[in-house]
Amino acid sequence: MDLRIEKARCLRGDISVPGDKSISHRAVMIGALAEGETVVENFLPGEDCLSTIGCFRKLGIEIEGPRGGVVRIAGRGLDGLREPVDILDAGNSGTTMRLSLGILAGQQFFSVITGDDSLRRRPMARVTGPLKKMGASIDGRKGGSCAPLSVRGGCIKAVSHVSPVASAQVKSAMLLAGLFADGQTSVTEPYRSRDHTELMLRYFGAVLGIEDKSVYINGRPRLTGKKLRVPGDISSAAFLLAAAALLPGSDLTVRGLGVNPTRSGIIEVLQMMGADIKIINPREDGGEPVADIRARYAGSLRGISIGGEIIPRLIDEIPVLAVAAAAAEGKTEIRDAAELKVKESDRIAAAARMLSGFGAVVAELDDGLMIRGGRALEGCFCDSQGDHRMAMAAAVAGLIAGGKTVVRGAECIDVSFPGFSELLKSVTVI
Repeated sequence: MDLRIEKARCLRGDISVPGDKSISHRAVMIGALAEGETVVENFLPGEDCLSTIGCFRKLGIEIEGPRGGVVRIAGRGLDGLREPVDILDAGNSGTTMRLSLGILAGQQFFSVITGDDSLRRRPMARVTGPLKKMGASIDGRKGGSCAPLSVRGGCIKAVSHVSPVASAQVKSAMLLAGLFADGQTSVTEPYRSRDHTELMLRYFGAVLGIEDKSVYINGRPRLTGKKLRVPGDISSAAFLLAAAALLPGSDLTVRGLGVNPTRSGIIEVLQMMGADIKIINPREDGGEPVADIRARYAGSLRGISIGGEIIPRLIDEIPVLAVAAAAAEGKTEIRDAAELKVKESDRIAAAARMLSGFGAVVAELDDGLMIRGGRALEGCFCDSQGDHRMAMAAAVAGLIAGGKTVVRGAECIDVSFPGFSELLKSVTVI
């Protein structure tokens, strides 16, 4: 499917975006391990989250929906999963595969999990390695570092793991495996990564502590089914907020967004670049901080340099941040983002190609990008390469570029943001 974008005058509106993808995944997984029913409202019905539902149905969990944004999960407790009679299919979802591996590691049965062509190429060793140290038997292609992966779980032991990278997926997989261990499992990171797993486990009744860059969880808790509402996904909203910051006359409010500090780095960076973005009506829902965000045009953005601890808090938003940098005055340098190379595409290379197609001056770095902004962009044909975030970033570039832009393969956007093109059109003033 092609998405056709024309240069816009501004973005105006008062909207909401679909539920947070990360939280929707975790609600299904932790709800399955809890005792009793879990009801999830504003669940993201994107392809990735539907892959998680499909996997846990194969593991014996009754799941209704999503229907009207609501999912009902009949949790069976820590020991309630059943050996699947078929291969578990994670589709294109790295979160589904990596976090499920942590849960499968604790099961007294055999399972196999795989995914689509893209996911089978993505590295899994950073998760499978620590899980093997906890006692799981995991094998697969390339020495167990690529799917399909076979898992024979059980006999999980508590460990203290120091991760060389700040990765919420590695941390989450280990914490979920730690649920099945006797004793306390801990994970320490160089920087604090997103903490949705910790907040949700605690909300469901796990005994869990956080100390600086370390997280501790006690094994064998009794988790109890809950009702929760998934906040709007800040990673999805980031594309619209950035566009509003770039287009003169824009005034856009996005309601009910998750503003977890481990995820809101994009707001801080856009503000550092000179964007007028305000957080209003802060509140809490299901253990997660929520607020409304208003973005207004406040003049040209300016280039900045970022790296270090803020990168894990905006790793998924770097494609649209790169678009903002191309329109900003001066040079922007993004470092410490080598993680982008192992996403749905190599997003460092993909962002450089995409921006070059629009006429921007951009260079790939070993761990990021260098972008010289201030040059007028011109519409072009872009290939999404099957990466939802690259497709949406190209759409934002098309809004500020002269002429017309065509994003090819835009159906991949449904992975995280069903209805993106319709919502974008509803707030775009041509």
